[in-house]
Amino acid sequence: MSSTAGNAKGTRCVALLGPQSSGKTTLVESMLLASGTITKRGRVTDGNTISDTAAEARARQMSTELTPVRFSFMDDDWIVIDCPGAVDLIHESHQGAMIADAAVVVVDPDPNKMLALGPVLRFLDEHKIPHILFINKMDVIQGSVGELLTAAQAQSGRPLVLRHIPIIEGQNITGYVDLVSERAYHYKLDQPSEQIPYEDAADIDPEAARRELLEKLSDFDDALLEKLLEDIVPPKDEVYQHLTKDFAEDLIVPVLIGAAEHQHGVIRLLKELRHEVPVAAETADRRELPADGFVGQIFKTTYAAHIGKLSMIRVWRGTLKDGDSLAGHRVTNMQDGAEPKMGKAKVTSVNAGDVAALSKVELGHAGAIVTAEGSTDPKEWAVPPSPLVGTAVSTKDRKDDVKLSDSLRKICEEDPSLSVEMIAEMSELQLRGQGDIHIQIALDRLKRKFDLAVDTQRPQVPYRETIRKGTTEHSRFKRQSGGHGQFADIKVEIKPLPRGSGVQFSDSIVGGVVPKNFIPAVEAGVHDNTARGPLGFQVVDVSVNLFDGQYHSVDSSDQAFRTAGRMAMTDGLPKCDPVLLEPIYEVSVYVPTDFTSRVQRAVTQHRAQILGFDTREGWRGWDAIKANIPESEMQNLITDIRSISLGIGTFEAKFSHYQELVGRDADKVIQTRKQNLEAHA
Repeated sequence: MSSTAGNAKGTRCVALLGPQSSGKTTLVESMLLASGTITKRGRVTDGNTISDTAAEARARQMSTELTPVRFSFMDDDWIVIDCPGAVDLIHESHQGAMIADAAVVVVDPDPNKMLALGPVLRFLDEHKIPHILFINKMDVIQGSVGELLTAAQAQSGRPLVLRHIPIIEGQNITGYVDLVSERAYHYKLDQPSEQIPYEDAADIDPEAARRELLEKLSDFDDALLEKLLEDIVPPKDEVYQHLTKDFAEDLIVPVLIGAAEHQHGVIRLLKELRHEVPVAAETADRRELPADGFVGQIFKTTYAAHIGKLSMIRVWRGTLKDGDSLAGHRVTNMQDGAEPKMGKAKVTSVNAGDVAALSKVELGHAGAIVTAEGSTDPKEWAVPPSPLVGTAVSTKDRKDDVKLSDSLRKICEEDPSLSVEMIAEMSELQLRGQGDIHIQIALDRLKRKFDLAVDTQRPQVPYRETIRKGTTEHSRFKRQSGGHGQFADIKVEIKPLPRGSGVQFSDSIVGGVVPKNFIPAVEAGVHDNTARGPLGFQVVDVSVNLFDGQYHSVDSSDQAFRTAGRMAMTDGLPKCDPVLLEPIYEVSVYVPTDFTSRVQRAVTQHRAQILGFDTREGWRGWDAIKANIPESEMQNLITDIRSISLGIGTFEAKFSHYQELVGRDADKVIQTRKQNLEAHA
């Protein structure tokens, strides 16, 4: 672990965010190369990058979990967090951003892909996290910077401030002009850029762009505005001061260009970070964290082989040493939290700004603020999104059932955007997440970390059934087998009820034909048989009234009357015109306005009843489509939405009501349920 001794700024932390395949991991490699930490840049396709070390990431050639990596640049200590770009893993990225002093949002130089920036930039703005926009892969001209900036600005709630203009020769971008320093640089492959005479930057006119930069800064400073109105050119030092102040307060978003794969613009980015990123104490003040003593924050839980549970913590204030007491626990065996191969490097202390992995201590969930005295919830943290898809999981060997439950709990602790729920009526354990990729990564992790392979299947839908008409049923249970026999005789009236009424039991017994002490047993028998009706599902919206019967002073018992209650429902419900009910969810689909009409058409293919659409509250350029959709149609809904909306559309759903399902769809459901019950009999 690099020491912060003599470094007044301590260790600063930057999160790399942005859409999938924008080049974040490659940028990490280029940062490490530029800082001298490594001598050769790894490649994602070769599986030899410093971050993305997990087997799930290597297999998919994409980041699957946040990875902190440390380096030093110009005597400053840094931790860069490589965050996943896949929309399924957005919560992982949010957790990385929440403990960073600033973020770098990496994006492709394609105006059509700038829509994907919307959710990322909005999250950063909501939490006032300073951020830079790094337009990557700017080695070949693919359109004007103006077009890129216009498209990106439409997704940002903060003004974008262009810092660089590319130098173009033919179809290639060979360098850039820095609008503040008024210097020009020529790129050199895998080497620092070479300064060239400013006047040699042909075919460009940076003065208009520089004027626009200053005008955007003047929106936040009246004195600067007055100078511009009087045509007074502010000195460069003053411009840098404005940039640093406005960036730290998340008032502006500086925009830099480069091509990480060729090392272009990387040193310029590092210098920008060095001058403008706040230190940990300033970030802690912004987050309104405790001002005195040691203050740390858990940002992730992970389980490592031969070590067990590790709590990843960022130190905001003070120093944490091996043997210190933290939230009532003695800290031992601290690991370097910025070592991608977790558990490979022990440390004895960590200072403000650094990250560590603490083992064998229970410090709370991700987001918890930890001091020597205790652990508390933060004022703000990344809220896990609601699950969008699920799969039913089961062990290949029943003896592993307990192990499965414990392992799934740990997987969900590592990733709070996963959840597990036992659906008792379907006898299913369901793992839920943000998409098919998310679920598959979790299952791969389950196998790798806990040596537990599972069987999966599409989750069963918890249909219900009810009746359309009533009947009267007479049920008699009589058994004689030596000694006391069994006797119960009842008459019940079964009638349908309005939706949402449940199962209601009553009695109108007069004259003691059924003694009061046996009536609860009849009710229990009724409920026994409403758990699974003639169609194979739970019965709802039915009333059962016990109005007559007989008993025997010796042979009658609770068990006999309970059996009679079950028999009455078994024989009576099929006579009441049973009908299937399917659960309907109220769904809000959120997509950029450009895709609203196409998504509406796609949603109707899921047997949806469109209720209307409106602008999404607080989201410029987004719509919210309201619809009622059967639960059986929602398993692939997110896939269809994302395939239309550049992967960024999403939805929220809540249970609304049950409605009748008839015809072939109902017949298919009933037949499938029958087969499942027979298979598990």
